[in-house]
Amino acid sequence: MVVDCNTYVRDKSILGVRTWRLERGITLEAISEATKISVRTLEAIEKGDFKRLPGGIYNTNYIRQYAHAIDFSEAELLAAYHASCRGDAPALVMSYS
Repeated sequence: MVVDCNTYVRDKSILGVRTWRLERGITLEAISEATKISVRTLEAIEKGDFKRLPGGIYNTNYIRQYAHAIDFSEAELLAAYHASCRGDAPALVMSYS
C-alpha cells in the first residue's frame, strides 16, 4: 500500500484518523448508528478534543469503539488520548505498523 504521508499531516485530526476513515468510505453517521455514539462526540474524538467527551470510563470506551469501527489501532488512539490527558501534545501523524 502506497501512503501519501502529506495527506495525513494536512488532515489535522488526531493521528490522521479522519483521512483514514474517509479512505475506507466510512461515515460518522454510520459509526454513530452502529455504536450509538453521537456524531458530535465522534467529531470530538477525531479532532482530539477530548474535553468534549463525557468523562471517565466513557471516554476510553468511546475511543475504543471508534477505533474498532474504522479498523484503526485502539492502542495508538488510546495512547494519544492518555498523552492529551497528561498535557502532552498528541502526534498528528500516524504510524503504519
